[in-house]
Amino acid sequence: MKKKSLVGLGVLLALASSGVFADVVLKSATEVEGTWKLDHTKVSATAKESLPREDTWVFKNGKLTIQHIPREGTYYDQPPVNYEIVEGKLKVSLVGGSRFELYTVVEKTATNMVLKGKFGSYSYYVKK
Repeated sequence: MKKKSLVGLGVLLALASSGVFADVVLKSATEVEGTWKLDHTKVSATAKESLPREDTWVFKNGKLTIQHIPREGTYYDQPPVNYEIVEGKLKVSLVGGSRFELYTVVEKTATNMVLKGKFGSYSYYVKK
């Protein structure tokens, strides 16, 4: 009988805690509009090491422009690409093709945003 109670308690705790870490479901593209400084990235949410970043993402009128991307001692801006909200997630077209990246919004406030890429990497943004 004790085993069943412990299993039930474990299931209840798992269900209760899953709501705490729920992803943010976007309703429209205007929720991400603006200029966001990409502060750092991590390979996973629990990774201790982070990679500092210098680029800035500008979301405006359904277009995303990534600016100030470091490369070989200089910086460049990526041409604008389309973005849209699909099933509550951020879908960003890739330059030069029909492929896209799909991001889950893990956290979003007026000044901070955390995106999770399809392969589990996390990107941490600060609104400019």
